[in-house]
Amino acid sequence: MTNRIIRFPELCAILGGVSRQAIYDMIKRGDLPPSFKISPNGRAVGWLESDIQEHLNKQKQQLEISLK
Repeated sequence: MTNRIIRFPELCAILGGVSRQAIYDMIKRGDLPPSFKISPNGRAVGWLESDIQEHLNKQKQQLEISLK
């Protein structure tokens, strides 16, 4: 895994084309890790690619366990 920063458009694509609002809702529910500020004024936010992959892997494992 890398520590590359993922911005909104790429995160939307990774999650299958979900909207920005859906991402905000997922963060609020705890279904995604929160973003962090990558610019001094706080308008630009991102996620570490490793954090997103780790979170998705955990969700996949939970789904596999619940299907057994």
